[in-house]
Amino acid sequence: MTNGPLNRKLKMGLVGGGPGSFIGRVHSIAACLDNRATLVAGAFSSNAERSKAAAPDYDVSLDRAYPSYAAMFEAEAKKPVGERIDFVSVTTPNSTHFEVAKAALEAGFHVVCDKPMTFDLAQAEELASIVDKSKSVFALTHNYTGYPLVRQAREMILNGELGEIQAVRANYIQGWLRTRLEDQDQKQAAWRTDPAKSGAAGCFGDIATHAYNLGRYMTGLLPSEISCHLKTFEPGRKLDDYGTAVIRYQNGGLGTVTASQISHGRENDAFIEIDGTKGSLSWRQEEPNVLVVRQNGQPHRLYTRDPNSPFMNASGRGACRLPSGHPEGFFEAFANIYCSAYDAMIAASQNETVERVNTVYPNVHDGVEGMYFIQQCVASSAQNGAWLPLNHPRVRK
Repeated sequence: MTNGPLNRKLKMGLVGGGPGSFIGRVHSIAACLDNRATLVAGAFSSNAERSKAAAPDYDVSLDRAYPSYAAMFEAEAKKPVGERIDFVSVTTPNSTHFEVAKAALEAGFHVVCDKPMTFDLAQAEELASIVDKSKSVFALTHNYTGYPLVRQAREMILNGELGEIQAVRANYIQGWLRTRLEDQDQKQAAWRTDPAKSGAAGCFGDIATHAYNLGRYMTGLLPSEISCHLKTFEPGRKLDDYGTAVIRYQNGGLGTVTASQISHGRENDAFIEIDGTKGSLSWRQEEPNVLVVRQNGQPHRLYTRDPNSPFMNASGRGACRLPSGHPEGFFEAFANIYCSAYDAMIAASQNETVERVNTVYPNVHDGVEGMYFIQQCVASSAQNGAWLPLNHPRVRK
């Protein structure tokens, strides 16, 4: 994209984020949180008038509020290096992720895409091939991997502090779809429960993918097989709103993923428990600044998010912004994904070799894994929980 040292902020183009959007606004805030990027252009809606109407909310000039992502990529690519956008954030419903990301990559821009990466596995595999052939960085916002204590735990596990990992219990429990909100024109509910926009899975595509990715990210365990049961408890709903899966890992370990969107009183309760031969740990997204480590016969250890403490490792410390006792949360974790991707974008702009597989931020290969997870869960459930392969050829080693 650029040549020589990059001594400026990266320039961001946003696709999506128009009226009623949740995740588009989150992306715009997180991307600029550390003053390393600035939002300069957007196709905020597929409706040209709505796109322009959204521009002042993002402090984007009207002449760079485009009627479509295609128009944005064409116009921005003609601008001089340093003035055009450097990367594109894709924050639209699942059904459009592939076409937007593909067009951005082919126009030479880096991409940060919301999850799940694409509508189906075939699109994910094609997108991964496009990324492999390009010089662009591709990041996927499985944002829970950005929390400091998730990265702390990952380094502890990969360094063997818990011994061999034998069991992983990953869960994401919500209750907001206990009733048919999709029938009340609630935007977020409407597209998530629509197979034409969400894909083959509802709850499992939306949030179980986070839980599964969290286990993969923290442990590094490679999957082998999966057995899944999905259920639609709310009558008339077209996609699953509850499910549970059992995973066999290649090292002989077992994992479970449970996700719900119909559990009364539950908000965004993503939590994970990991058992090793030397110890166990647990972490909860709604209390993200505490990590619990347990060993038989010893008091439980509480790791708090404290960048100045010697008990924090480099990964955990590097993801912190504030001293201990000042909670860091969702926006900061999201921003950590962006910052890791920025490092790669800057390296790529200086023609340096950029790691594409074992990255600290989720990448296109993680996206393929996520879509394979969804596909195999749906297929297994349709076969009454049959055991199906989960070791996709692109699984990160």
